[in-house]
Amino acid sequence: MVIDVNSNEVVIALLENKELAELNREKNNTKFSVGDIYLGRVKKIMPGLNAAFVNVGYEKDAFLHYLDMGPQFASLAKFLRICQHDKKDTMSLNDFKLEHDINKNGKITDIIKQGQDIIVQIAKEPISTKGPRLSSEISIAGRNLVLIPFADKISVSQKIQSEEERSRLKRLIQSIKPVNYGVIVRTVAEGKKVADLDSELRELCEKWESVSGKIKSISPPSLLLGELNRTSAILRDIMNASFNSITVNDEAIYNEIKNYILEIAPGREKILKLYSGAVPIFENFGIEKKIKSLFGKTVPIKNGAYLIIESTEALHVIDVNSGNRTDSEKDQEANALEVNTAAAKEIARQLRLRDLGGIIVIDFIDMHSNENKQILYDKMKEFMSTERAKHHILPLTKFGLMQITRQRVRPATNVKTIETCPTCNGSGEITPSVLLIDQIESNLSYLFSKITDTTIIIKAHPFVAAFIKKGFPSQRLKWRWKYKKIIKVKSSISYSFLEYHLFHSNGEEILL
Repeated sequence: MVIDVNSNEVVIALLENKELAELNREKNNTKFSVGDIYLGRVKKIMPGLNAAFVNVGYEKDAFLHYLDMGPQFASLAKFLRICQHDKKDTMSLNDFKLEHDINKNGKITDIIKQGQDIIVQIAKEPISTKGPRLSSEISIAGRNLVLIPFADKISVSQKIQSEEERSRLKRLIQSIKPVNYGVIVRTVAEGKKVADLDSELRELCEKWESVSGKIKSISPPSLLLGELNRTSAILRDIMNASFNSITVNDEAIYNEIKNYILEIAPGREKILKLYSGAVPIFENFGIEKKIKSLFGKTVPIKNGAYLIIESTEALHVIDVNSGNRTDSEKDQEANALEVNTAAAKEIARQLRLRDLGGIIVIDFIDMHSNENKQILYDKMKEFMSTERAKHHILPLTKFGLMQITRQRVRPATNVKTIETCPTCNGSGEITPSVLLIDQIESNLSYLFSKITDTTIIIKAHPFVAAFIKKGFPSQRLKWRWKYKKIIKVKSSISYSFLEYHLFHSNGEEILL
C-alpha cells in the first residue's frame, strides 16, 4: 500500500504483485462516508415509492426505502425517544425491552411521519445527482466482528470453509455476546482467540453506547458516529499476513496508521515506512505512470489486445478487442479463448481499480465452443473471487455478452488521463517551443522583483528540466548568477511537454 497525502486529498494505491489493484481517493473535505451514523429528520414521505426523504445535512435529501428500515426499526425508534428524554449520560441495552419486528410488507406511512427524528446510517454515498442512500438497520464494523444493535442473531461468514471452525466461532460469540445485540463474524476472525474477540466486542458496544450520550445534546441533522477514515477502513478490511509494505508520505497519518496496526496486528508495525524522498511518492513507486495507462478509455492487455471501457449513469460497457494479435500456430477459437481469458483477468482488476458498480456488460470475442464459454465463465468467477464488493456474474449469452452486477456504494473512481495542453488550452496552436526558456526567465525576472524569497523551485517535464540543467554553464546556473538567487529544477512525469510551474521553497505553488 502506498499513501500519498497532499493538501486536497489522500490517495491510497494498493499494489498486488507490483500491479496496481485499487486506487482510493479521499477528499479532505468529504462529508459523507459509507457507515456513518446520523440523527436525521424526515422531510417528505412518498407513499407511492414506500420511501421517505431524510435531511442528514446534504444539499439533496437522502433516500430511505421501507425495506432498508430493518426489522428492528420500532426498537430503534423507541431507543431514540428514550435517549432524547432520559437524563442518563449513556444508555445500555441490557435492560432495554425490544419491540416486535415491523411487517416486511408494511407501508412507510404506518411507521414514520413527516418531521420525525430518526437514526440512519449511510448505505451509499451521494452519486452523480442523487443524495445519499440510507438504512436504519444499524451495523458497526470492527476488524473481526460486525455489531448489530437490537438484533439477537449470530452469523458467521460463508467464506470460512471449516464447519468445525464456524461452530466454534458461533459458540464462542454466543458465550460473550451481550443481550439485545446481533453479531456477524467476519472471515478474518478465523482462528482468533476468545480474548481478542471479547475485547473487540466490548469496544463496539461502547461505540454504540456513546451514541446514546450524544443524542440529547444535538439536534438533527448531526453526525452521531463516524466511520473510520478511508485509510484505516481499507486497512481494517483487507490487511492480512500477505501485506509486506505500507508507505506513507505524511507523518501525522504515519503515526495514525502505526497506532492502528499496533491495535489490530501487534508486531507488524515494521512493514510501515515513512517516505521523505524528494521525488513525489507516486512517481518514486511508478504509480503515476500506471494510473495514466490504466484509467483511459482504452486499456492495453498484452500482445496488441486491448479493452474499450465506456460508462453511463447506471451501465458500464466493456469491449474486448484482439487488435493485431494473431498466433499462427493456433486456430481462431484458441486465440479467442486466450485473449478473452487475459481480458477477463484485466476486467476483474479494472472493476476494483475504478470501483465500477451497477450493471457491467462485457462484449467478449466470439467463441463457438460451449466448452470454451464455460471455461471463460469459470475463469471470470475465479478472478473475481477476491472481490470484496458484492457481485453476481451471469454466463455468456449466445451473443457472447457477459453481464455482471457489482455493488455500488460510492462514485466510481475517475481519473482524467487525457490532458488539455496547458500552452494552447486545447486550441491546437502554441507559441514556438523555442521561446519556452525565454518565457520561464521572464516569469522569474518578474517574480524576483516582487518577492523576497531566496529560493525558487521550477517543476517541469523531464525533457525541459534536463535541458535547463545540462552543460556548463547550464541555463539554471546562468539564472542563478544573474538574479543572485538559488534556483532548483525538479522534473515531473505527470506534466505535459511544455508545462511548468514555479514554487516557493516550502513547496507552495506561486500563481502567476
